[in-house]
Amino acid sequence: MDNLSTRNDDSLPSLNIHASYSSDDGDGGGGGGSNRTPKFFDRFYDSSSDDDFCPSSTPAAPSTSDGVENAGRRLDYMIQFLERKLSSPDHDRTRALPEFVGKGGGGGLFKVPARAAVHPGRPPSLEVRPHPLRETQIGCFLRSVVCSESQLWAGQECGVRVWNFADLYGSSSGAGGVVRSGDEETAPFCESVHTSAAICLVVDEATRVVWSGHKDGKVRAWKMDQRLGDDPFTECLAWQAHRTPVLSLVMTSYGDLWSGSESGVIKIWPWESIGKGFSLMMEEMPMAALLVERSFIDLRNQVTVNGVLASDVKYMISDNCRGRVWSAGYQSFALWDARTRELLKVFNVDGQIENRVDISAQDSAFDDEWKTKFVTASKKDKLQASFSFLQRSRNAIMGAADAVRRVAAKGAFGDDSRRTEALVMTIDGMIWTGCTSGLLVQWDGQGNRLQDFHYHSFAVQCFCTFGSRIWIGYVSGTVQVLDLEGNLLGGWVAHDGPVISMTSGAGYVFTLDNYGGIRGWNTTSPGPLDSILRSELAGKEFLYTRLENLKILAATWNVGQGRASHDSLISWLGSAASDAGIIVVGLQEVEMGAGFLAMSAAKETVGLEGSSLGQWWLDMIGRTLDEGSMFERVGSRQLAGLLIAVWVRNNVKAYVGDVDAAAVPCGFGRAIGNKGAVGLRMRVYNRVMCFVNCHFAAHLEAVNRRNADFDHVYRTMIFSRPSNLSNATPAGVSSAVQMLRSTNSVEGTLELSEADMVVFLGDFNYRLDGISYDEARDFVSQRCFDWLKERDQLRAEMEAGNVFQGMREAVIRFPPTYKFERHQAGLAGYDSGEKKRIPAWCDRILYRDSRTAAVAECSLECPVVSSVIQYEACMDVTDSDHKPVRCIFSVDIARVDESVRRQEFGEIIRSNKRIRHTLEELCKIPDTIVSTNNIILQNQDTSILRITNKSGKYEALFEIICEGQSTVKDGGLAFDHQPRGSFGFPQWLEVTFINFNQVNPASAIIKPDRVAEVAVHHEEFQTLEEFVDGIPQNSWCEDSRDKEVILIVKIGGKFSTGTRDHRIRVRYCFANKKTPIDPKSNSHGETQGTVLHRSDIQRISGSSDVVAHLRDLHSSLCSSNDSVQKSIRE
Repeated sequence: MDNLSTRNDDSLPSLNIHASYSSDDGDGGGGGGSNRTPKFFDRFYDSSSDDDFCPSSTPAAPSTSDGVENAGRRLDYMIQFLERKLSSPDHDRTRALPEFVGKGGGGGLFKVPARAAVHPGRPPSLEVRPHPLRETQIGCFLRSVVCSESQLWAGQECGVRVWNFADLYGSSSGAGGVVRSGDEETAPFCESVHTSAAICLVVDEATRVVWSGHKDGKVRAWKMDQRLGDDPFTECLAWQAHRTPVLSLVMTSYGDLWSGSESGVIKIWPWESIGKGFSLMMEEMPMAALLVERSFIDLRNQVTVNGVLASDVKYMISDNCRGRVWSAGYQSFALWDARTRELLKVFNVDGQIENRVDISAQDSAFDDEWKTKFVTASKKDKLQASFSFLQRSRNAIMGAADAVRRVAAKGAFGDDSRRTEALVMTIDGMIWTGCTSGLLVQWDGQGNRLQDFHYHSFAVQCFCTFGSRIWIGYVSGTVQVLDLEGNLLGGWVAHDGPVISMTSGAGYVFTLDNYGGIRGWNTTSPGPLDSILRSELAGKEFLYTRLENLKILAATWNVGQGRASHDSLISWLGSAASDAGIIVVGLQEVEMGAGFLAMSAAKETVGLEGSSLGQWWLDMIGRTLDEGSMFERVGSRQLAGLLIAVWVRNNVKAYVGDVDAAAVPCGFGRAIGNKGAVGLRMRVYNRVMCFVNCHFAAHLEAVNRRNADFDHVYRTMIFSRPSNLSNATPAGVSSAVQMLRSTNSVEGTLELSEADMVVFLGDFNYRLDGISYDEARDFVSQRCFDWLKERDQLRAEMEAGNVFQGMREAVIRFPPTYKFERHQAGLAGYDSGEKKRIPAWCDRILYRDSRTAAVAECSLECPVVSSVIQYEACMDVTDSDHKPVRCIFSVDIARVDESVRRQEFGEIIRSNKRIRHTLEELCKIPDTIVSTNNIILQNQDTSILRITNKSGKYEALFEIICEGQSTVKDGGLAFDHQPRGSFGFPQWLEVTFINFNQVNPASAIIKPDRVAEVAVHHEEFQTLEEFVDGIPQNSWCEDSRDKEVILIVKIGGKFSTGTRDHRIRVRYCFANKKTPIDPKSNSHGETQGTVLHRSDIQRISGSSDVVAHLRDLHSSLCSSNDSVQKSIRE
């Protein structure tokens, strides 16, 4: 019995729990650990103690220059923190205006969103790539992520990029040392040369390459081990695989590369041709590309008209336990034999088997072109003659009949809520699919639908498995974790946008959101590590907190369908804009009239907005602000007569983005925009701010209608990308993402209530109660505003908690802004016409920041604190019956320096004893025994390999790969074993997992004190075919020399990142000769087991008899297993 094994614990250094650590290191954790003074300065400037403490596999220490720079940043933040604690209020605070605060803001819909140094509602995460601003990612959105043993790869719209795990905790350095917009705080990475969009990725550890499928139809191979430097790296092999985008890629258990594209096209690229391509020299790469390109096997002769292969092949996975491949579209699945490439089954989302209809005569124009170039006329004739007119007629009739049946069953042309959006295989051999409705479906390996689960109402976007857990990413940004039985273990909002891709590696599950943010979650989450990490990170808040100050100018004006002079705009905006970083302008009644309002409503229904007069105002304000040289307009939205726009100063532009727009009509039937609101939402220093321009119901008595208008706006305002930024969506993302109206909202919350700061401005139309026109004029002329404010409807309604709950307004020290005669200066210009409307403060600016009753100081817990330093009306402007109003905010913003926090995260993982001890317990690899090191097969023999889990406590997880194959030389020696793609098996070898109760469950989990059995079978496969342009050209008999492969049984624990490996030599001998295995040829110096004798191997007549034979052995296996378990217990 083999109880010796090779340890393979290469993983991310920070989570390599097998590494030794110093026992005298102080406990860095809070809660139970002794208090000590942090050695901040020692750690900043002298890393020798860390080097002594940490093994060589820990994250590389930063260079001297990086270390000094990072130390300087930490010291800056510490000084900033101390200044806040010790110094007196700054100048802006001392000149801040008094404020009135409305009632009702402490709870419910108007509660300030909870913020903290570490998000309280989710486990702590490693910010590999903090959320980039969407505007910076146009043309380079990340699309997918995948992990190798030592790297994280991402496909993007302009190529691929790669992070080395050893650098994940490093400070930002950009690509090639150049930091570009959107990657200022990203962990160090390298980028490829520019290519078309990379849609899908797959890792091949055997050949050390990452395969990528691209929008231009090409497949590219990228070396993992190439030297990554400042210059973009290039592919090592590329060819034109499809004429349409490559939507999916998979490496099978036999080393072949399968690619799926649009219109049901699946092609196989045999390992034999890929291996030949890799064997050529670099200067021969064009020849290698042509060799591989022409070697494809086209599976369309297996296609069904209405099955999965008649639609886009969106997903493919390899079932290595059974030697099969699953391919899927939105509504159907196909199951293939990976060795014979035979189509086994086609079925729909309900598990119903589809009709198979051959349509191989339907060739694309692309392939016709290739056949014209490379196929002789006689072969084309033969190919076309293989299908008669009757056969093609039969195809069409059966396809039409099947379509009618499907429509009748569904009652429509498809149910979008049941569309498949993700596909994954778990370690127990089950297949899981996720639907647009959020439904999770479990299938067995034969394509039988077993059970459904429904834990979230939003669309599933991606899956990831690690050990015995299933991770699910949703379009809402939520991540959930399930066990293999489908029980929900936990869930949290992982991103502000859809989670479109997930992968696991080095002890993390990495999630990618729709706009390029990447976070790493510990594979044990939710679990005991989360609370420790949260406490430790929160305790170091002052090291990575950075404070920013920003001036925001908010201005509102009801322009009364008129136009303003340049002098009026200068008076209103020009003088106040000198110190402002952001300028928000809201206009009302830009354009009115029944005809215009009707046309505006019609345009809104088809996604159009704006008007020529609205554009005139934008242009004029832009000129006033010196747009182009000083400011840039980042967003605008118009709804009928309402218009809002935001300009950002150039030196602040890098920190402002993710601009979304919204409009809510409140006019007749809540459909006409004569009254309502328009809004812009944006991210400023990674904090969310919303600006809402409103025009509420008019007339003195309409107080309740105005309150209702506000409530309607607050509850229903939903932001989406403005039309002028419609191209800022990553191409190729799931349809569920595109259908989602808002990607930043959390289920059950209102979007305005989730913002860190909200500013309402506009013509709210609240009037003065209980006062006559003449009395009001007298009080205004005497500037007795305090008495007038007591009659203010808005102040009274806010005091009662009926409107603008929890909002703040600075004290009003300017005259009422409504209603005036046009072009009459001074206070004498109030309306003196027949109606004599009572003066009122209709035009207002209110806001809400992050302050609560408990916290008022700017910090990560209270990240946005604002004060009003100017609030006034421009009484000299006479172009409208309203006076324009402006307000200047001084805003303090606390943000996280993600680069510094990432380094602190790594330091905690590396040095905290409690974390390392917890990881040691969670990541233990059970002791196992493999029944033999050597197997000899001959003429379709089958040998049973037994793997025993000696642990009485922990489950063992295992997989079997083929390290390589070699030809046995004279004298019985075999060396230089060459792997196939993805450590696949040779065509003559089948490895099948077995269970005590049934055959082929493919479960790779061994319970404590139990035995798993694997059938190692020789399969007759002596005829090989070579394909050229999808057509078989040559056939020959397989090499008849004896062969030897090395199988690796990789044993892991539930959360372990490393494995314990058992090596097994399997030799296939032709004819009746039997070549002994030379023990000296076994690498790594392993102890050899006894070679199986011929009496231990059963003769099987063919692969179809394996199942029957194993069932016959069932009783003997059970008794044998009982004996094994008894001996283990003894």
